[in-house]
Amino acid sequence: MFRAIGKYMRAIGYLLTFRIDKASESLRMNPGVVSANYDRIITEKRSRINQYKDAISAMIAQEETKKEKLKVVTEEIQRLEKLKAGAAAKARQVASKYNGDPEATRNDPEYQKCQSAFTDFSSTLSEKQARVAELESDLEQLVENVNRHKLQIQTQMRELEKLGEEKHDAVASMLSAQEEKQIADLMTGLAEDRTSEELRELRDLRNKASANARVSRELAGLDTKQAEAEFMDFAVNSQANDEFDALIGLTNKSPESDGDGPEKTRIPES
Repeated sequence: MFRAIGKYMRAIGYLLTFRIDKASESLRMNPGVVSANYDRIITEKRSRINQYKDAISAMIAQEETKKEKLKVVTEEIQRLEKLKAGAAAKARQVASKYNGDPEATRNDPEYQKCQSAFTDFSSTLSEKQARVAELESDLEQLVENVNRHKLQIQTQMRELEKLGEEKHDAVASMLSAQEEKQIADLMTGLAEDRTSEELRELRDLRNKASANARVSRELAGLDTKQAEAEFMDFAVNSQANDEFDALIGLTNKSPESDGDGPEKTRIPES
């Protein structure tokens, strides 16, 4: 029993799901809904493109910052190279006082100062050169990424423009498909067009009005004919009565008016 109830509930669930899916599909196929969905997609895509633009702008700002850092570090390298060269020149000047005596030269405090400075400048210069190499590598990668993303965003902007055209084409196609389906369904008897029904009712009313007018005209003509017939009957009867009255002498009509004498119109005596 519980198994049967379970099957029954599942069947109801399947039926409801089917109906919901069909209703959802029918709603999504509505041209107005299609147009609204395209508008939503276009808005979302435009928003993503704007976010993409912001990200690319940030990358370009990073690129400019790294270029500025590279410029500063390069200037520092140039300064360090000059300082290093100056320390070496000063050391050579000190060494010249000792006529090439290495020991005496190394023990000279000024020489030791120049040597220490030269070593510091060389160490810092190596760090700065490594930093320049790093910045140049970052810049190269950054410029490559920015250019790639620029191409991608240009492609997306073209797609966004095409979406606006596709929207109108999709709505027009949906309307055309609905009209074709409606016509086909009407021809096969699967559907009834309310518009056609209203047109049929209007035409029936028009035909009915025309028929009423025709009947009215016919009835009006019939009344005239009936009146004429009555008048004709009255005229015939009136003439017959006049002749009869004249025949029996009930009128003052003179014999000359008939063209007959009294002898022709008098009733014989018995």
